[in-house]
Amino acid sequence: MLSGLTLFDLAWLTAAAVALDMLLGEPRRWHPLIGFGNLSSLLERALNRGRALKLRGMLAWLLAVAPLVALSAWLADAYGAAIHLALLYFSLGLRSLHDHNLPIARALLAWDISSARLLTARIVSRDTTELREEELAKASVESLLENGNDAVFGTLFWFAVAGGPGALMFRLANTLDAMWGYKTARFLRFGWMAARFDDLVNLPAARLTALSYVALAEDSRRALRCWRVQAPAWSSPNAGPVMASGAGALGVLLGGSATYDGVLEQRPVLGAGKPPAAHDIERAWKLVVRTTILWLALMAFAAIAAHLSGAHHA
Repeated sequence: MLSGLTLFDLAWLTAAAVALDMLLGEPRRWHPLIGFGNLSSLLERALNRGRALKLRGMLAWLLAVAPLVALSAWLADAYGAAIHLALLYFSLGLRSLHDHNLPIARALLAWDISSARLLTARIVSRDTTELREEELAKASVESLLENGNDAVFGTLFWFAVAGGPGALMFRLANTLDAMWGYKTARFLRFGWMAARFDDLVNLPAARLTALSYVALAEDSRRALRCWRVQAPAWSSPNAGPVMASGAGALGVLLGGSATYDGVLEQRPVLGAGKPPAAHDIERAWKLVVRTTILWLALMAFAAIAAHLSGAHHA
């Protein structure tokens, strides 16, 4: 482990950060990631112009990420567990997934389609003004499954590898991919670094997330089959395994048509069964929660096993 933390440290700090996130949620004011987003927007406006846009994008990425990760590493080295805990807490988004998606389910169950459309528009980039119930439920389930990896499990993976600075690096990279990683005229070259780096650091965590969804599925063979057969057709090398295995785990159909900026896109179909309904949003949330508990339990088991092994050798 690059963090210098013991397995016991990692286990209790992870459990404490998840508990803090679920208890407090995101800071209502002065959220660090919002400030980072504002800084990144300024860098993009200043550098995304003229020639050599790939190099300018790489420079912008480094200016946005490297100083903050270096500062966090210095603080963690100087002040120890408290900084690691704070960095992981600020990087996690488990409670946020609940707070942004469960109201969509409640609005749909109350037949309040207008509110459901407005709530869904806050979490996805597709057009929601004309979406029906099953399309709104599908958007929410897709967001829960994919962002379960991005906002929770990828963060936990990199915390295990490199402590608080690792968790921060992952979330900053993921945020820049969400801001700059689009294949549009504006970002195709400038955002190349952001998109590729996010793909790279997400590679192991996404597969562990997909494996966890398979392990916790109602029908694990179906979830594994969806992952193996359907994921390669998805445009993202990491979202494909996560969403395909998750859809198979829940027994719902995801993907298909969606409208982005007025353009209808036909995406590969993921999963098996029926299109999702309002209650499937809560089922997707519970799958993310069970996966979180599984990861916490595995970390605790590893810490106990390491302690017993050390005691035995002593």
